[in-house]
Amino acid sequence: MIELNQVGYRIGENWLVRDITLTIEAGTLWCFVGPNGAGKSTLLRLISGELTPTTGNIRLFGKPIHTYEPRDFARLRAYLQQKRDVNFPFTSMEIVLFGRYPYLNGAKETTRDLHIAQEALRKVEADIFAERLYPTLSGGEASRVDIARILAQAPELFLLDEPTNHLDPRHHVQILNLCKTLCRQRKTVITAIHDLNLASMYADRLLMLKDGVSVACGSPRDVLTLEQLSEVYGIRFEVLSHPGGYPWVMPSLAH
Repeated sequence: MIELNQVGYRIGENWLVRDITLTIEAGTLWCFVGPNGAGKSTLLRLISGELTPTTGNIRLFGKPIHTYEPRDFARLRAYLQQKRDVNFPFTSMEIVLFGRYPYLNGAKETTRDLHIAQEALRKVEADIFAERLYPTLSGGEASRVDIARILAQAPELFLLDEPTNHLDPRHHVQILNLCKTLCRQRKTVITAIHDLNLASMYADRLLMLKDGVSVACGSPRDVLTLEQLSEVYGIRFEVLSHPGGYPWVMPSLAH
């Protein structure tokens, strides 16, 4: 579905991402992990088309992403940015309806568009404040509305930059369960995330980055090893086996 071939991105002499080669299949949940400044958000922005690679190329469904018409590309991929402040007095419903824009062709929203938006809000338990002004929402409430917006966009590819920011544990689980449901529907989800244990619980594949370079790529068990965690984060870790069968990691108190 998505192919990255030796993708790099440079500002001046500084490489934010370098030599990333990946093939991401439809119906999988990927998590990009690594410390601050590792290149996770930059890589998502490259896949989203917001940034143009300095080197290499990215293909979606076999076609270079820069060759898509903007409306067609918006129907294929949705991108949830890490920073998503909206200060205008839109209601939550109006924010979610922005996700339907690629389908409207300049016309007013239909009954079907409204139904899709309402259903998206319901899935993230945000329908109760559909008529509330977005700037009045708490951080967690606004995050759920933002996720509803990209659900309403109904793409094949979801790109999520820190989607669990501001959310309590219950909504962490709700949003990531929703991501797994999307994958079972043959949608593809790629998320940048700092919580290594959430990544371990939910990801089919992990890409671990440091200084813009891939350190490890594979299953959570292959990636979340003591050696690789210590190399990337610069501290010692303990890696346990969770009863669910996935690695459970924590910084070592001895450090």
